[in-house]
Amino acid sequence: MNELILLQVNFGLNVASLIGFMQIIFAVAYILAMIILLIQRARRLETLSLIIYVFQTIIIPIFLLTSGLILVFQGWRLDPILQFMQFLLTVLIIYLCIKDIVINGGYRNR
Repeated sequence: MNELILLQVNFGLNVASLIGFMQIIFAVAYILAMIILLIQRARRLETLSLIIYVFQTIIIPIFLLTSGLILVFQGWRLDPILQFMQFLLTVLIIYLCIKDIVINGGYRNR
């Protein structure tokens, strides 16, 4: 009855797990940047825009963290073409997030 069951976690350092680490790091950086931008611009935004930005600030890091953790722990199972697809999706998401942060920062100077 008092048996200790240890589960093995397969963890490998390959392209998929590196992409997963990159997504986790970017999710934390994105949420911090968006919180700072929202604090600066909250009074100037309309209600609907503020709701959309808050929703985006919550949802994008959750998706990136979930995807990153899956890739870190299960990325060794992916075929090279699926790893390349994950890389392309990660680059697209990071580009769109950086574009959003830069555009929001640009409006601050006006």
